[in-house]
Amino acid sequence: MHRLPQVFEAVRGGRKLLCPFLTAGYPSLDATPDLLLAAEAGGAGIIELGIPFSDPVADGPVIQASFTQALAQGATVRASLATVAAARKRGLAVPVMAMVSFSIVFKRGTREFAMSCAENELDGVILPDIPLEEAPAIVDVMREVGLRTSLLVAPTTAPGRREAIARLCDGFVYYLSVSGITGERKELSPDIAPNIELLRANCTVPICVGFGISTPAQVREVTHSAGADGAIVGSALIRRIAKNASEPLSKQADAVRAFVAELASGLVA
Repeated sequence: MHRLPQVFEAVRGGRKLLCPFLTAGYPSLDATPDLLLAAEAGGAGIIELGIPFSDPVADGPVIQASFTQALAQGATVRASLATVAAARKRGLAVPVMAMVSFSIVFKRGTREFAMSCAENELDGVILPDIPLEEAPAIVDVMREVGLRTSLLVAPTTAPGRREAIARLCDGFVYYLSVSGITGERKELSPDIAPNIELLRANCTVPICVGFGISTPAQVREVTHSAGADGAIVGSALIRRIAKNASEPLSKQADAVRAFVAELASGLVA
């Protein structure tokens, strides 16, 4: 798999990334490949695909509601991953990272889950709740299968621990703009920039900031003022999808493409 290294080269050349989050199976499994393609058309640099889980750790009410509906409609792990393979057959070229609870990986077996991701042409995994002590072995298995791993660093993560997390990441470092749960916020924390600067001393991969970002201005704030390589937007996009869920699929895709393009305008300094 060569999609993520190509993105990393672009980042080293000065490109900033928009990383939209979609929930697999929301508003339906049939719609997900179209929405993946729409996010790419809007300017996504990397797409995060949330694998629905009944007990998410850090997701706010908007994403939790999308998980609940997706599960009710049959969004199994296998079916969720298959939406990426379906989109690849239609030309999806952007890297896709599965945002997945470690309990899902553990239940299926790390290697088996990694193989399923690879077979469906995903590029890596984001593990929001993995114990640091277990992470090295998991990252090794993912790497053996050809996947990259991203782990989360919070503002409250102790210095030694954040250094260890950053060194393990071979996907990107996922830095949380705030501690707590996902959701749109009017203002972002002023300590994002100094924390990104500290992280750069311990990693060679891009640093993307998530939690609370919902506008082009906030995308610009984290990627230019704070110096992050990418901005992750989840709840605001899922809310836009929910607003258009009763529309024909073509209009749902148009809404995703338009909103992602609007957010991507914030990548320009």
